[in-house]
Amino acid sequence: MLALGLGAPGASAAEAPRIDLRVLVVDNGDSPVEAITEELKSTGIPYTTVDLDDADRPTIDEAFLSDTVDGGVPRAKFQGVVLPNEAPFGAGSAEQAALESYERTFGIPQVDAYTWAHPGVGLDYTTEGGWAGTLDGRQASVTEAGQAGYFGYLDGPLRFEDNSGSIQESYGYVARPREGFTSYVDIAVPGGGGRGSLVGEYAHDGRRELVVTFAYNDDQQQFRVLARGIVEWLTQGVHLGQSRNYFSVHVDDVFAPDSRWDTERNCTPGDFDCVGGDGEGTTPIRMTADDAVYAAQWQQSSDFTLDMVYNAGAGEEWKAENGGTDALTDQLLADKGEYRWINHTYTHPFLGCVQDTSTVPWSCAKDPDGTTQYMSRAEIAAQISDNQKWAESHGLPVDSTELVTGEHSGLKTLPQQPDDNPNLAGALADTGIEWIASDNSREPEQRSVGSALTVPRHPMNVYYNVGTAAEMTDEYNWVYTSKADGGSGVCENNPTSTCLEGPLDPATGFASYIVPQEARIALGHAVNNDPRPHYVHQSNLAEERLLYPVLDKVLADYRALFADNTPLENPRQSTIGTEFQRRAAWQRAVADGDVTAYRVGDTVTVTAPSGTEIPVTAPEGTLKQLPGGTAEFGTPYAGERSAWTTPESSQNALTLRLPA
Repeated sequence: MLALGLGAPGASAAEAPRIDLRVLVVDNGDSPVEAITEELKSTGIPYTTVDLDDADRPTIDEAFLSDTVDGGVPRAKFQGVVLPNEAPFGAGSAEQAALESYERTFGIPQVDAYTWAHPGVGLDYTTEGGWAGTLDGRQASVTEAGQAGYFGYLDGPLRFEDNSGSIQESYGYVARPREGFTSYVDIAVPGGGGRGSLVGEYAHDGRRELVVTFAYNDDQQQFRVLARGIVEWLTQGVHLGQSRNYFSVHVDDVFAPDSRWDTERNCTPGDFDCVGGDGEGTTPIRMTADDAVYAAQWQQSSDFTLDMVYNAGAGEEWKAENGGTDALTDQLLADKGEYRWINHTYTHPFLGCVQDTSTVPWSCAKDPDGTTQYMSRAEIAAQISDNQKWAESHGLPVDSTELVTGEHSGLKTLPQQPDDNPNLAGALADTGIEWIASDNSREPEQRSVGSALTVPRHPMNVYYNVGTAAEMTDEYNWVYTSKADGGSGVCENNPTSTCLEGPLDPATGFASYIVPQEARIALGHAVNNDPRPHYVHQSNLAEERLLYPVLDKVLADYRALFADNTPLENPRQSTIGTEFQRRAAWQRAVADGDVTAYRVGDTVTVTAPSGTEIPVTAPEGTLKQLPGGTAEFGTPYAGERSAWTTPESSQNALTLRLPA
């Protein structure tokens, strides 16, 4: 009752306690607790962790959980509690009793991250019409009660991952609810009748527990999809931080051709490690005007916008070498308003050290005194500005603060170039660049490059140097099969990679294996509050147009799962960069103890360092207090409202008025 802002029975509004907007996490090292903790961290919700394996951990008692402030107002130090199971301190222990008393007194919800089905959590034993076993590949659904509550952002059935037939990926207990238990996510009882709960609320003894009876980790899609509902239930929909689902796709090398994979030599002509390769022997891959028409039509029918990352100079060179006309450029310019455009430098040169290609792999060229040779500041600036000028002269709607360098060059490239080109930061400042793309597989975190900030991008495993499904499968087999199966064997020596059990069929492997694999990975990013864009290449929109089956599956799977009130956000690079910048500032303020946030009844108050944008999520109907009145707070998403916001200039705290 208190957590809902209603006060204790018989209490007046003036007696309502203060409940701090912070979560207590009791951690035993198991993956379910770690997964929920990652969700709290990603969302931006402050939390305190108590490690059960730490001999010096604090004792969970009344003083740890609550006190009084402001002349005697009772204070709950945590708005919700995450436990590894229903009684991690031991049933009847002093710590368990203190925690249960705290929850009962202040109306604090508790999540049991993973437990088994038994009457102590409001469920029948699985021997009483239930089931226990592997959930891989099985389909669960949100119940009517879940739809009416904090899981209402989900529409369709949820399928548990089944990525390997030889590994048990998720074990669970499917059980019938008892009195006081409300199921939010259930599943048909395997081999039996009726349905049993996997996630539900057990209300008893003046307390409420969210009981989860399947095992999971942070990477599994079933958890990622349900994580929002778990956290919103835990916080009753009022918390610091916000979470959204994002998906943006950058198409690099637009206007330029891409080299083609040589299926005989298993390399790409023109690459330094392609023995005997001089750039000849295969036909480069480049979009046609028909491909451009299809791209615009696909965007319209799919309600999705691509970011065209362009090299105007490379396009001009191609035109000069091919009769002076270019139907592709003409068509893309005719449809220029359909896309977002990002500067990719004029001719796509390597902007880092001067490459010495006399060895494989290449190395950085040195002066006689051993100093590394780098592309100059003036040359880098010219590549950026020439491309920008071309865009302006052709009316491209480009954001001049955004940049993607060829191969993310200029930034450090291990192992050959361990530091940024020292001339890069100055060139970015000279040309007004604020957001420079980086490769998430090398640098997953945002960092500064002079006055600019990086925007990490996810590479998609649809290769830049293939135009057909057969070529894609051939190269995929080379990379991901063992030497015994005719592959490179790289996967056998790379701990981050996994070999295929056998080569994919060149005729069917792309559609049957690669497409669902890549779509699953991309969807996993999208439902993880991860705004990082994905990047592919113009070659993937050419010839057999390999990108579209992957994107179609990502979008179809997402829209089948999520309700219309939870759309995929499709931000541009500068917006993504700003999001990371805000998150970093917020995390610093929280870590430094500079944020105070609490609710008293239906009022939320937050103070933070001046100028710090505050992320908040609250129910529909929440109002922001202004100096002269109130205004609607935030924007709608997933059935609630959220925003980055600050107090008004004349206010020293952010104040929100929750709906009654």
